[in-house]
Amino acid sequence: MSIKSLLKGVLILAVVSIESCKGEVKERLAVVETNKGVFKFQLYEEKAPITTRNFIELAESGFYDGLTFHRYVPGFVIQGGDPKGDGTGGSSKTIPLEVNSALKHVEGAVGMARAQDPNSASSQFYITLAETPHLNGNYAVFGIVTEGMDVVKSLRQGDKMLKVKIVLPENK
Repeated sequence: MSIKSLLKGVLILAVVSIESCKGEVKERLAVVETNKGVFKFQLYEEKAPITTRNFIELAESGFYDGLTFHRYVPGFVIQGGDPKGDGTGGSSKTIPLEVNSALKHVEGAVGMARAQDPNSASSQFYITLAETPHLNGNYAVFGIVTEGMDVVKSLRQGDKMLKVKIVLPENK
């Protein structure tokens, strides 16, 4: 086989691969490095575009790097993303409540925390440690833990997010 034939075959495969991926959305992952290990969660960019865009912008700006998890309730949630570290802080903007009935608060769901005002979510997020159906319809789910749920379950109040980065999923 000549190099020319080989290159032609590679080019054809590349074009076929590109064509087969058109229209396919690969939702990104958040990789959270903590003092207890790493966990990853898939972002629901199609089903929660406002909430995921807000989270991605904050993560890519380095907002979450070095922040603590300020709230831990056994069997319920671990929560972080407050620059004050006490549950009263946020970023410089708020976003509207974005509920998608297809996204439920199952174990490992990632949601946006908020105050009494439904449109007050900012930077604080939580991860459910068990199914929490009473939150459905009231808080925005925007992701699901896909790797490292054991790390999530080991987190406690005061543990740190060392780095939060956004990555494309690996090809499967």
